[in-house]
Amino acid sequence: MKPERTLLMIKPDAVQRGLVGEIIGRFERKGLKLLALEMQQLSRERAEALYSVHQGKPFFEELVRFVTRGPIVALVLEGKDCIALVRKVMGATNPLNAEPGSIRGDLAFDLTENVVHGSDSPESAAREIPILFPGN
Repeated sequence: MKPERTLLMIKPDAVQRGLVGEIIGRFERKGLKLLALEMQQLSRERAEALYSVHQGKPFFEELVRFVTRGPIVALVLEGKDCIALVRKVMGATNPLNAEPGSIRGDLAFDLTENVVHGSDSPESAAREIPILFPGN
């Protein structure tokens, strides 16, 4: 079986707080392979494309403003059951519901500023990876 690939984005709040190394280390210790890594500043256009599934929802504008306010670190991870594993390690979207030991359970404070974003399905990964890694 071919290993899965997924997108992981370390959001501006985590970059600002100096958590990049700790977050990447959690995925490496789980045996996931790092295929791509880049620090970048998202344009509004790319942020809107990344979160297009939320367009029209009340939190969309706040989310776009947040992810464009400072640099992010984008990664492509690969491994067996990669998407499910990444989602488990990240924890629930709302930090109040995230398990202790998960990234959001340990490091996030807020529903919007929740440290990381990860693709939630193979289809999402296929759509999101080219947005943050165009041409690859």
